[in-house]
Amino acid sequence: MKAVVLAAGEGTRLRPLTEDKPKGMVEIDGKPILTHCFEQLAELGAEELVVVVGYRKQDIIDYYEDEFDGIPITYSHQREQQGLAHALLTVEESIDDDFMLMLGDNVFDANLEDVVRRQREERADAAFLVEAVDWEEASRYGVCDTNQFGEITDVVEKPEDPPSNLVMTGFYTFTPAIFHACHLVQPSNRGEYEISEAIDLLIQSGRTIDAIGIDGWRIDVGYPADRDEAEKRLTGESSPAVVEQSTGGS
Repeated sequence: MKAVVLAAGEGTRLRPLTEDKPKGMVEIDGKPILTHCFEQLAELGAEELVVVVGYRKQDIIDYYEDEFDGIPITYSHQREQQGLAHALLTVEESIDDDFMLMLGDNVFDANLEDVVRRQREERADAAFLVEAVDWEEASRYGVCDTNQFGEITDVVEKPEDPPSNLVMTGFYTFTPAIFHACHLVQPSNRGEYEISEAIDLLIQSGRTIDAIGIDGWRIDVGYPADRDEAEKRLTGESSPAVVEQSTGGS
């Protein structure tokens, strides 16, 4: 199974850490965030890493070149950062089977293998690692609703009034059907082509998308404080809080 890593972002919220480097090259525990991503994808059996680059792309290409621990790397250039669905379409010609997708600004210590295993069971058209977060944090992410079978029934991107506190993390598996959905996505109010809209189109077409609850932790490294927290987690200086899932209004 190939693995797509989205690493085109500028990381403006991470400044000053990103003044001279792309977001994925910010170091945590002595290694770039992308190295943490690549190591986990290698453990999951990735046959090829397809990396979407953009801002200061040559920094990433020069650092990793054409392989990582023997796994070939292919680069795709997102010339304008217009959302995750737009970024995903840049790799369409490189993907012809089920694949993993990881956001290159996330750090995990979690059950990613459960998501890959569910995809390989051929029960689902996609599977996502999801996490219950504090209500005030939910509006930062794509928020999910699920049914009694653990299937995702709705996704809303960064809602002002979240319908639940269950959010998508930065790890997914898909079939190539996601590319057709991405082609149909229209720009959101933020002017971006949202991956959540493509996912919603899959759901409306009758595709099955399974939610796999996180066992462990992940940090979305959006701000310098997130980078510091990820460092503490990886070095054992901090433990994650447990948040209960809820589906009512806040």
